[in-house]
Amino acid sequence: MCNVCGCAQGETKIDGQTPHAHTHDHDHDHSHGHDHGHSHDHDHHHDHGHSHDHSHEQHHHGHNHDYGQGPAHAHAPGLSQSRMVQIEQDILSKNDAYAAENRGYLKALGILALNFVSSPGSGKTTLLARTITDLKGDVPITVIEGDQQTANDAERIRATGAKAVQVNTGKGCHLDGHMVGRALESLAPEKNSLLFIENVGNLVCPAGFDLGEKLKVVILSVTEGEDKPLKYPDMFHAAGLMLLNKIDLLPYLNFDVDLCIENARRVNPDIRVLQVSATSGEGLDDWYAWIKSEATQTQSKEA
Repeated sequence: MCNVCGCAQGETKIDGQTPHAHTHDHDHDHSHGHDHGHSHDHDHHHDHGHSHDHSHEQHHHGHNHDYGQGPAHAHAPGLSQSRMVQIEQDILSKNDAYAAENRGYLKALGILALNFVSSPGSGKTTLLARTITDLKGDVPITVIEGDQQTANDAERIRATGAKAVQVNTGKGCHLDGHMVGRALESLAPEKNSLLFIENVGNLVCPAGFDLGEKLKVVILSVTEGEDKPLKYPDMFHAAGLMLLNKIDLLPYLNFDVDLCIENARRVNPDIRVLQVSATSGEGLDDWYAWIKSEATQTQSKEA
């Protein structure tokens, strides 16, 4: 169980497979001015503890990545509040270390990574599929799909021609940096490409877990209510962009667009808001222009 949000981690699967002991080699071109190839030996133990060592050709150091998902930090009456806080800090700290590795890898390759977050039913998969269809001729695109079960969304994305990896979190309610790192190994995205990470449908827990993305994009459907940003402030505070989706339905709803945007900016004065419809295409040109601008700023200028 994850002490941060209370979810049971369960058995994570990448494209239907449970990762076991494996070795992989890859080169990271780090922004701090030196290149080094390194080999990682991962021995994943599915008894709710993850321990693995990294052997680096130039940098030798061992990491014990233990998410503390055993009984020691379950929500039990005998566990003190201070101990729970300490375990939560440890979980987030180790997640942040994974996220930092992901961010360094993505930055070195000039890859724009966007973390799509929303409640279930916001239309983010439909919006993502439309976005890929419209932009795939301009830039290489890969996708990491996060769901508790099934590969349905990954199959929808692959139907657009984009390469996608499905991460099933089991009973977990969010992706974390470690899961995304393993998915990146499988995807091997191209230099100066786009990476979309579609998180598990949940406006609570994904707010607290950095995945190494450049920023979070929160999708809010006009069918959900204007007060969502006030009900789930952490997510809207963490996001850099809000996509107000399904605006083609506005004539049939009692939804106050101005009030919704006002609520979002009460939580996050700096959040940018775009109104879109994946069905009608309204607002998509602005969305695509925003993506291209962010991608240009992210691209690696090295040969």
